Amino acid sequence: MRSLKIILLSSAFNGLTQRAWLELRQAGHSPSVVVFTDEASVCEQIEHSGADLVICPFLKDRVPQALWSNLRRPVVIIHPGIVGDRGASALDWAITNELTSWGVTALQAVEEMDAGPVWATCEFNLPPGLRKSELYNGRVSDAAIRCIREVVEKFIDGFVPVALDYSDPKVRGRLQPNMKQADRTFSWHDCSRFIKRCIDAADGQPGVLASLAGGQYYVYDAHLDQRTGIPGKILAVHDDAVLVATGDHSLWIGSLRRKPLPGEETFKQPARHVLAGQLADVPTLDWSIAREPFNEEAYQPIRYRESGHVGELTFEFYNGAMSTEQCQRMVEALRWAKSRDTRVLLIKGGRGSFSNGVHLNVIQAAQDPGAEAWANIQAIDDVCAELLSAQQLVVSGVTGNAGAGGVMLALAADIVFARADIVLNPHYKSMGLYGSEYWTYSLPRAVGPTVAEQLTQACLPISATQALQLGMVQEIGPRCPDEFSLWLLQRANATLTDPTYAAVRERKLRVDQVLIEQCRENELQEMQEDMLYNRNQFAEKCSHFVYKRKACGTPARLVEDWARVRKVELAG
Repeated sequence: MRSLKIILLSSAFNGLTQRAWLELRQAGHSPSVVVFTDEASVCEQIEHSGADLVICPFLKDRVPQALWSNLRRPVVIIHPGIVGDRGASALDWAITNELTSWGVTALQAVEEMDAGPVWATCEFNLPPGLRKSELYNGRVSDAAIRCIREVVEKFIDGFVPVALDYSDPKVRGRLQPNMKQADRTFSWHDCSRFIKRCIDAADGQPGVLASLAGGQYYVYDAHLDQRTGIPGKILAVHDDAVLVATGDHSLWIGSLRRKPLPGEETFKQPARHVLAGQLADVPTLDWSIAREPFNEEAYQPIRYRESGHVGELTFEFYNGAMSTEQCQRMVEALRWAKSRDTRVLLIKGGRGSFSNGVHLNVIQAAQDPGAEAWANIQAIDDVCAELLSAQQLVVSGVTGNAGAGGVMLALAADIVFARADIVLNPHYKSMGLYGSEYWTYSLPRAVGPTVAEQLTQACLPISATQALQLGMVQEIGPRCPDEFSLWLLQRANATLTDPTYAAVRERKLRVDQVLIEQCRENELQEMQEDMLYNRNQFAEKCSHFVYKRKACGTPARLVEDWARVRKVELAG
């Protein structure tokens, strides 16, 4: 297969775009990224690049005519819908309508949105109960990558895409309107499962606008519960979530965003933080690991079980963000787990991201963001310290994508197992941070000091396969989340006797705690400059992230040499 110059035109360098970039590089092609800013800049970058093909894994903007009209260099849209489906709310409608199957279609950009000829399509089963982000980062992402592979192969073979024909009975999709809040609305008198489905379909963005505690909030992160009460009343608080009564039972709501006033911007925060002043008379329920380790509660952001010699601690924080308080709860849970008569401590993520490190939204919302960032960093350091000091053999199961401190949290374990096709971002620099979480100890331990420096300075994603080759990951397990969980538990049990890990078991007996503490102190000295004194504009970058500011350009690190617009070319 010949190597292609491929532009990835995307609204952001998100998880799917990163995965596509990694996949194309692995296949021997040369992908270069263009982040959509304005039409003129995008056209200039692509028209002068000499690209063979443009693929749009995640594009919210309309493709300019100057680009789609060039048939020698097709622009292919990756649309999260079956053949014939059109519109920006494809996944929202699929979840809302409880469809049993869905798909992804690669289609050529034309004047009409999502109406171009078809290059490839891939369908999949759609299990009930998935939230939109889980669906997007899982089955949609997998199908999208298969479509991208097929598009590239077909392009090389000279394939002519097939015009969309709605008279064909095989074409089941149709144009669907953009979903509005009126389409998402619910009453707290509705049943819990219906409300949860409404919230799941709006997960990530835009959320569902609802009345709660006398105010208007966009709600996110819903979990079923069997308790009952007056519909709409807040019944209890647990960790960062509030329990709201519904028509039949109740729902835990983990995150809220206050409806902004005209001209105002708001962002998601943990529900308990948003409603803090209105929860004084609401009972707090505590079934933390240290108090009730083997409870049967359905909603458990941190949960524990034992199997054979393995103690398994699962944590699931919304969007992989770990606030100061969440880290403190993790420390408490880990200390309890470490006191158990187990020989392996397995830590693993839940359904979403494994971890992305500190909670930037909580930091931004604090009265003193710098002080909160500083507290958050020390709290997540404490989590890593518990892992590094455990007597048990520590295994981390990286269940989803991870970034920055989340990657280093995984590396604090003795052995790292990763789910297939996840994406890791082992760097801090793009957020204006030196980095902490003992990365100066655990990353060089895994890959050596030279590669550690390269990874943290390059600010580029790596695949699970690359992480395995580099030594950051010891084994890769199944892509299916349920299969991975079973495989992970089996492999964790096996690490006690597997000869492959004899050196790891031996290394654990010679841990240099003095060196570990020195690494923490040195990192914190650097982070103090970044977080308290804003040495590298962390405050501004944090704000831009939280408020979802549109990028002003494509980061230079994502642009290949062949795709750079040179002044000489423009002058000519």
